[in-house]
Amino acid sequence: MTTTRLPAALAPWAGTLSAITPELAVAFGPLLRRLDALVGEREPVAGVLGDPDGLGGLTRSGRPDQLLPSEWLLADAYPDEFLRRFVDGELLHLAPEFRTPAVRGRIAALVDTGPTQAGAGRLVQLAALLVLHRRAAARGTELVVAVLGDPTGSPLTGELAELLPAWLTARRPTDPTPSDVQHALATLDDADQAWLLTSPRLADGLPARSRVLTSEPARWSADGAGHVVVRLDGTTAELPLPASEIAVRALRGAEFRRADPVTVGQPDADADGAAGWALPAFTTDARTLLARGRQATTLFAVNLPNGDARVTATVRARRHDLPGPVLAAGRTGRRLIALYVRGGELVPYVSGRPLGERERYTADLAAFGVDRDEAVPQELFARPVLPLLRAGGDLLLPLAGRWWRIAPDGSVAEDGALGRGAGDRPYFDRFREPRLLESRPLHEAARDARHFLHGGGSQAWSQDGRTWQVRTGSGEECRISFRENADVIGLVHDQGAPALITVSRSGLVVRAVRAGGVRTLTRLSGGSGPPAVHPSMPLIATETRPGRIVVGDANTGAIHFLIGGTE
Repeated sequence: MTTTRLPAALAPWAGTLSAITPELAVAFGPLLRRLDALVGEREPVAGVLGDPDGLGGLTRSGRPDQLLPSEWLLADAYPDEFLRRFVDGELLHLAPEFRTPAVRGRIAALVDTGPTQAGAGRLVQLAALLVLHRRAAARGTELVVAVLGDPTGSPLTGELAELLPAWLTARRPTDPTPSDVQHALATLDDADQAWLLTSPRLADGLPARSRVLTSEPARWSADGAGHVVVRLDGTTAELPLPASEIAVRALRGAEFRRADPVTVGQPDADADGAAGWALPAFTTDARTLLARGRQATTLFAVNLPNGDARVTATVRARRHDLPGPVLAAGRTGRRLIALYVRGGELVPYVSGRPLGERERYTADLAAFGVDRDEAVPQELFARPVLPLLRAGGDLLLPLAGRWWRIAPDGSVAEDGALGRGAGDRPYFDRFREPRLLESRPLHEAARDARHFLHGGGSQAWSQDGRTWQVRTGSGEECRISFRENADVIGLVHDQGAPALITVSRSGLVVRAVRAGGVRTLTRLSGGSGPPAVHPSMPLIATETRPGRIVVGDANTGAIHFLIGGTE
């Protein structure tokens, strides 16, 4: 299958443009970029960067004064090579970090879906929604859409791939009035940033206000309008419209698409690299990162060394080839123990100190509710490897919504249901499992909460998934909230202060959210799958591209380890 790629100029828009077809993205490119520039001139996104907070690594873009000294030496010794690297964007710069304040409020688009905005006006609105969505993501918040004149009065929310079809079908038979605008504004929170997308006629009848974008078609021909005149807070510009054929398809919804599920690339492993493994996971409190290989029978393990956190170290993964598909694994002391499927049984594999003569742990799959004649669901092998814990002389395994205790003789007994939150996740999530709190009791207020989270001795709970109450191991409590459409995947500590680790549901943007601010972990974002957060250490592992996994600081985003070759 041939994949349409975005041009380089639209590469930064990849996350937002995943909600439309690549063909429409390319056709909309000139309109998008010029409208984004027009909006950015009035309200730059840079205002949300916050206070400088040191340097966070290296990047291939930046100001001349941020160039590495070695690059200036290259310019002096080999000016032609320096010029080539400058043109190709290969020069290395120091990347500044910023401590961002907590962003309050969403970006709200008040859209006019009446007859006056049909055709060219709706195309401009579509482009504006894409622009505002990208700005909302940069601010760490979300985009909502309020339809003027909608009798329900409820703004449209959700992912962009859900917003666009809902916006398209929200056509109104009559044009809105100024009172409709006031009613829509009344449904928003005081902290929301409202943008009005409408016709000049309605805008002229409103009191003077900012963030009003109007549009009128221009340069008519036999194929319809070729351009559109847009006005934003007194600034006027004439922008190009996409060709009529694809524009009509867009207005019919034929060019919309739901965001495709992330496909994890798994190239073959070679002698020099750790390609062929993906979906990293920390399954225990040890400094061991685990992942399956391209084949489900391969397990990669990386023991992360203690060392100077200021230096990025390259570490090697050890490859284990097992006789069957790997289901679960975990490091206990000096042993790496894995369970693999062989016929109708779960069989242990041990690397390190051997098990005792009586510790067989070979269990019948039927004891877990799996028929011996049926295979373990293949979807389990497309997810991160399950944790395998040691409890006294037994092994603990979470499978099929239950905890199971495997005795040394291979007998299996149920050991309770998975904890709260597990049913909301596509696979087992140890951060939402109260059983793994060791000796710490579950906080009373967390017992009835819909969402639960723990890490580093602290507990957090929430009813809506966005406003969290956090209690640290020392008994201190604080509240952390965010408005972004994101999932919470971990709880860490930054100099004693708790921070939620979130990942956006579109674009895989990773952020550390504290009570006093938000930091985007740029170098740990944009991976080919969800990152893994260590349960007790401020470490995040992510596959930045197929076969390349980095481990970085969950508080600063600095990269500590690069996973190199295999042993």
